[in-house]
Amino acid sequence: QVQLDESGGGLVQAGGSLRLSCAASGRAFSIYAMGWFRQAPGKEREFVAGISASGDSTGYADSVKGRFTISRDNAKNTMYLQMNSLKPEDTAVYYCAGRSQWYGSRWYGDRPTDFPSWGQGTQVTVSS
Repeated sequence: QVQLDESGGGLVQAGGSLRLSCAASGRAFSIYAMGWFRQAPGKEREFVAGISASGDSTGYADSVKGRFTISRDNAKNTMYLQMNSLKPEDTAVYYCAGRSQWYGSRWYGDRPTDFPSWGQGTQVTVSS
């Protein structure tokens, strides 16, 4: 299994931006489909964005489309989530997740049960 470590969370005012990073170690990152999920207090973990192992297939939750951008740098074993125009409702713990695929795969998952590997999470708080 790949080991995942998120960073980049923090406190930001509404309308601001943050960039989250997810550093991977332990296995070949380039064959892993990756995803970002978030969980607010009292709510279920929800899909935010996903990216295929190949990097050329991405998907977003409707609530973040046009504001968030997922990307990956396989040479650096790192995935990113650029978050712009942040809203108070984006406040949550953000998790990155990974699932082994194969080189060139264009699949990405959008359910927590799709992913066996998870990071510890990073808190994002957006003040109004």
